[in-house]
Amino acid sequence: MKEKLKETIALLRSKGVDYADCRLVRCEKESLKASDGNIDSMSRNLDVGVGIRVLSKGAWGFAATASLTSANLKKTANKALQIARASAMTVHEPVKLAEQEPFVDHYQTPYKKDPFEVPTDDKANLLVRACEELKKSKKIKTAEASMTFYKTSKLYVSTDGAVIEQDLLESGGGFNAVAFDGKEAQKRSYPNSFGGDFGTGGYEIIEKMKLLDNTDRVREEAIALLKAAPCPDTETTIIISGPMMALQVHESCGHPIELDRVLGTEISLAGGSFMTVDKFNKLQYGSKIVNITADATTRGGLGTFGYDDEGVKAQRTPIIKKGRFVGYLTSRETAPVVNQRSNGTMRADGWNRLPIIRMTNINLEPGKWELEDLIADTKKGIFFDLNKSWSIDDRRLNFQFGVEAAWEIKNGKLGRMFKNATYTGITPEFWNSCDAVCNRKHWHVWGVPNCGKGEPMQTAHVAHGTAPARFRNVKVGVTK
Repeated sequence: MKEKLKETIALLRSKGVDYADCRLVRCEKESLKASDGNIDSMSRNLDVGVGIRVLSKGAWGFAATASLTSANLKKTANKALQIARASAMTVHEPVKLAEQEPFVDHYQTPYKKDPFEVPTDDKANLLVRACEELKKSKKIKTAEASMTFYKTSKLYVSTDGAVIEQDLLESGGGFNAVAFDGKEAQKRSYPNSFGGDFGTGGYEIIEKMKLLDNTDRVREEAIALLKAAPCPDTETTIIISGPMMALQVHESCGHPIELDRVLGTEISLAGGSFMTVDKFNKLQYGSKIVNITADATTRGGLGTFGYDDEGVKAQRTPIIKKGRFVGYLTSRETAPVVNQRSNGTMRADGWNRLPIIRMTNINLEPGKWELEDLIADTKKGIFFDLNKSWSIDDRRLNFQFGVEAAWEIKNGKLGRMFKNATYTGITPEFWNSCDAVCNRKHWHVWGVPNCGKGEPMQTAHVAHGTAPARFRNVKVGVTK
């Protein structure tokens, strides 16, 4: 296939295009799901094709095909070129790409155990056992457990001379239990809500979760929530757990720093951004202890790879430095707007989609606190854990998050449990109220396999390295 893609690129080069790239993507996906002690779905899918992107006379054209013959690749390339030439008739500002070194390389996800080689019975039995343990109480009405694995091979060839091969492996899973007392339902999850946790690596990620060691706690917490007090409506100090901080970073920092969103060329689903270019290097986004990076090299992160889908090498970029906003997520097309080269965040959801700017691993860098010391240092407040709901406006300013469970903090100790807990804020005010972040011992890279963006919608695999953090004077318990 490498020679076929090179021939296709040579054809486009001979026709005088400004730039072109071909991406062969082969994605194998396996999913298993158990409900109430029974396997209710298992699937393994294979998807293979080539996407061809052409820049001609300052305009983009794109076409894709699942037929991999040389003749069809050339036909698809010509179609992409025709679209580019047609689009050029309406262009006001021709596209200019930032310079990029043409790499010739191969990247492989490090892993120990190929999940596709693990016997299906072993995986299914683990999920069934987790459900059975969760359902040991009659108050647990629903127990679900799941695993998903992705094996993706990419071959990227461009008119710049790049030839990049990548073999990516991703694994993840988790479980949840829903307790019901005839009047209301309450849910607890492990190790994270909405499907669990994911990362780049093999089946060792599932083994490290120790799923069966956590079923008793999750079951009992779900039952305890039925009798828990409602979260009070007040303003107080809050400590947010690591997995909940991951979604906080995702919604209030990750999406606002996508430069295509800032420039208004991509506003579907998640809207625009308040972090406009006039605020670049000026906005005090957070307090002095807040440091956030975009790091596609983070070991094990779901946003970790060798190169993005424009052939830009994975890299670590400061986003928030000592609270000040200093970086966007950029492409080769958008980076020149802020006088930079691309920091490698262009990715496509498969072979038949154009790459767009996506988060990599957007990490809140660890601080200095032990979690127990942070709780002991908090005279009055609430500890929030695992997301249940989220809402944020189309500029990423006003937000409200609901969590699965919360606990009162009183005189430095965790106390009674609260249910249906929420907290509310305005993004810069909220992050400027952060006065403590826990250390690397409590820091984990939480995978998000379902970040949606674009139209037609594309799903990206991203991640957030986070640890528990404390915020002062936050509104909680607001339900209307």
